[in-house]
Amino acid sequence: MQEDASYICQSCGEEIVVPIDLTAGTHQEYVEDCPVCCCPIVIRVDIESDGTAIVTAELE
Repeated sequence: MQEDASYICQSCGEEIVVPIDLTAGTHQEYVEDCPVCCCPIVIRVDIESDGTAIVTAELE
């Protein structure tokens, strides 16, 4: 099982690593500020049946 994943911030272009909370379900969505540029980012996490996490992110 994957413990973290990453996305590229669409505002500043930095790669951001986020922890994966497997207890929160297989489809997750939350807003978090980019730790580099502070822009709010909508993060979506989908957990596949094999435990692989797919993370997508877009500006709020």
